Amino acid sequence: MIKRRRKRTLLVDGDIIAYMVSTKAEVPTRWSEDLWTLHSDLNEVKGQFENLVYHYQEITLCTDIVLTFTHSKNFRKKILPTYKANRNDLRKPVCYGPLKEYAKETFKTYEKPWLEGDDVLGILHTSSVINGDKVTLTKDKDLRTVPGQHYFINAPEHYEDVSIIDADYNHMIQCLQGDSSDNYTGCPGVGVVNATKLLKDDRHDPVAMWGIVVNRFKKAGLSEDEALIQAQVSRICRASDYNFTTKTPILWRRPL
Repeated sequence: MIKRRRKRTLLVDGDIIAYMVSTKAEVPTRWSEDLWTLHSDLNEVKGQFENLVYHYQEITLCTDIVLTFTHSKNFRKKILPTYKANRNDLRKPVCYGPLKEYAKETFKTYEKPWLEGDDVLGILHTSSVINGDKVTLTKDKDLRTVPGQHYFINAPEHYEDVSIIDADYNHMIQCLQGDSSDNYTGCPGVGVVNATKLLKDDRHDPVAMWGIVVNRFKKAGLSEDEALIQAQVSRICRASDYNFTTKTPILWRRPL
């Protein structure tokens, strides 16, 4: 009897893959001494996108593919209006929009109101919406705050199995250090090295870690409520952070 291959789904960060491919496909053309334009061949971009996705499906030994994308509504901007405000004037690559639409037509895709693509990855990875084994494909270090197996593009060691303990620990580090690319500050004066030193001895105790975070914020002249905002925006949603009935995120709360 031939055994069926166990289901294993590749959860693809569609935002990143589409951005990578559409950026690389841009071709500058000089029409006159002072006139330059950028153009892309959408058919070529489509083929490159599919080839890249299927390439990672093959090397991760996955049977299925699911893509996630970021919705235009973002719950973090309601908590912290300046979240990602530093990107407001940045343009997307020429073919990014059409490529995203093509990807949604070609692959099974999840894009949910109020959620970023990372949140959808985290929810799918930690819920029973998709059965079987799952591997997340991304370049984003933020996925280290989500338990499960991840494949990080361009990382020295691509595969990482993140435990719940490590995911919670990484979340508290992210809360303290902040993220300038996403325009949230964390705790002033605390970088990843200091955050790691502060938290590493209590990484198995969420209550103790939160106490350390709050104390460090207070030392910087900030309140626990301000620490909580940083924890909420740095939290990548898991299944426990999402209300499947109302289809809205559940904001992270201090551990008890």
